[in-house]
Amino acid sequence: MSRPALRILVVDDSTVYRKVVRDVLKQLPNVEVVGVAADGKIALEKLAQLRPDLVTLDLEMPGLDGLGVLRELRRQSHPPGAIMLSAFTSGGAQATTAALRLGAFDFVLKPTCSSVNESLDQLRSELLPKVRAFAWSREAKQAGPSSRARLESPTSSAPAPRSTSLPARKPRVVALGVSTGGPVALHHLLPKLPGHFRVPVLIVQHMPPMFTRSLADDLDKLCQLSVSEASDGDHVSPGRILIAPGGKQMRVEQNGTSVVIRVTDDPPENNCRPSVDYLFRSVAQTYGQRALGVIMTGMGDDGTEGCRLLNRSGAAILAQDETSCVVYGMPKKPIEEGLAVAIPLDKLAGQLMDRVSMEVAACR
Repeated sequence: MSRPALRILVVDDSTVYRKVVRDVLKQLPNVEVVGVAADGKIALEKLAQLRPDLVTLDLEMPGLDGLGVLRELRRQSHPPGAIMLSAFTSGGAQATTAALRLGAFDFVLKPTCSSVNESLDQLRSELLPKVRAFAWSREAKQAGPSSRARLESPTSSAPAPRSTSLPARKPRVVALGVSTGGPVALHHLLPKLPGHFRVPVLIVQHMPPMFTRSLADDLDKLCQLSVSEASDGDHVSPGRILIAPGGKQMRVEQNGTSVVIRVTDDPPENNCRPSVDYLFRSVAQTYGQRALGVIMTGMGDDGTEGCRLLNRSGAAILAQDETSCVVYGMPKKPIEEGLAVAIPLDKLAGQLMDRVSMEVAACR
């Protein structure tokens, strides 16, 4: 029995972008563009009439903008999902961070190419994977956790998660990787960490340049710990949360008696820059068994190889569990391979605090 098509409403004040987005979406099987809207007010009217499953939503529109539409959607009992189209500007980054806090599924950057064909190619590579991820996430939630592996890969059966026990060692660093759904998850997790959480936290969140700085600034206002976008040469020290800058790679390096951040232009890994694998590899080399890895919601499998390296070095790894993930991609293999212990998002901060407050006598 075939699944019903994913119904999408395209909202943008630009006639060109409405056409470009509509043309890109038509390339996906089992997707139906049910309508377009030129501003937020029209969008709300069409949402009530057409009842789409997903909205592609421009952030900057006259009258009611994308954030205004999201605020209205939050008042609904069963709102559609939203993928934001954002300008590659500092203002666009701040608005996008706010949109993700308001419940947007994800975002893509508006193409800035000189030709329509180049714009189509850029938008296709950015938007289509996120629409597919939304469709999978929606079906998985409707089917229930037990059906997620089948929905993701109908022709293969996933192995049952192995029993995993965490090494009893007090960590000297927490290394965390996250992607789709990450900003909301981080806003849920990080403000719960107390000011006496005396272990540095290093984060890779898949985001473009400027957007990671906006995310860090936003989190810094909410957290008891200092949160900032990392810079080359920063010292990895207790009480600091450092987020890898978008468009760069971040690793750690021993420098005498201290550990410092290196921000590089090294190539992408798993099509990601920053890459979780890139960070985790350096953390495994530098901290070994005294690291604590955390892998959270996101598309793809960036971080899987890094988790394997951390596990071989004797480090403990926590993973966001299937039910609380927006997209159960990045934590999936580490959990299935027995590398990580699955933890619900609302219990993850408590687990981190328990690990960090372990008695020194338990360390080796």
